[in-house]
Amino acid sequence: MIPNRCRVKICGTTSVADARMAVDAGVDYSGVVVEVPFSERSVPIKCAADIAQQTPIPTVVLVFDRPIDWVQEAAAQIKPFAIQLLGHEPPAQVATLKGILSCEVWKSLFLPTENDPAADVKAIFAQMDAYIEAGADTLLFDTADFSSGQARFGGTGKRSDWNLSAQFIQACKVPAFLSGGIRPENVSAAMETVRPYGVDLCSGVEASKGVRDRRKLERLMESAQAICQ
Repeated sequence: MIPNRCRVKICGTTSVADARMAVDAGVDYSGVVVEVPFSERSVPIKCAADIAQQTPIPTVVLVFDRPIDWVQEAAAQIKPFAIQLLGHEPPAQVATLKGILSCEVWKSLFLPTENDPAADVKAIFAQMDAYIEAGADTLLFDTADFSSGQARFGGTGKRSDWNLSAQFIQACKVPAFLSGGIRPENVSAAMETVRPYGVDLCSGVEASKGVRDRRKLERLMESAQAICQ
């Protein structure tokens, strides 16, 4: 699904101040990582609820391999626009959550970083189709990094092979975001090469992990909006 205008989702929001910074810059979605042990940008449920309640743009809550009842309770407390499943959640869990949540359900899929061995394209297409059939409202194509000896899903700051990403995103039947290694310097190229529904980034607009840089964010949005005109 290719949009007329590329949306921007800024993830890793850790404070109301950073969420409002995104609003001021013209961002479309604010992403909040909730109780994900390996993420330096993770916040407790109460903090996520405060951010969501004080942010006028849609808040997307990221969770990793949590049971259905935990996700349901978190959604009830935070009241986000969408829950984004970041882990190994199967299509059946997406289908179940679609039946019990009042918000949208998004799912991250993971591609190798650009210098890693080639992805199993057939398997990723099958995975994409299975999540769409299960009812996922949006898919996000991010990178998984194994270089440190420990798998890191999302928040890697590393990009995938954008030509490969474009194959999946342009065939996707629901809105699809490109994630991984997007910065003010390359956001225009990402949009032009992949033509996603939206781009999703975190480290590219940070001063340090979990702390947003206003000037980087403004530069990113200037480049993104120039492409959309």
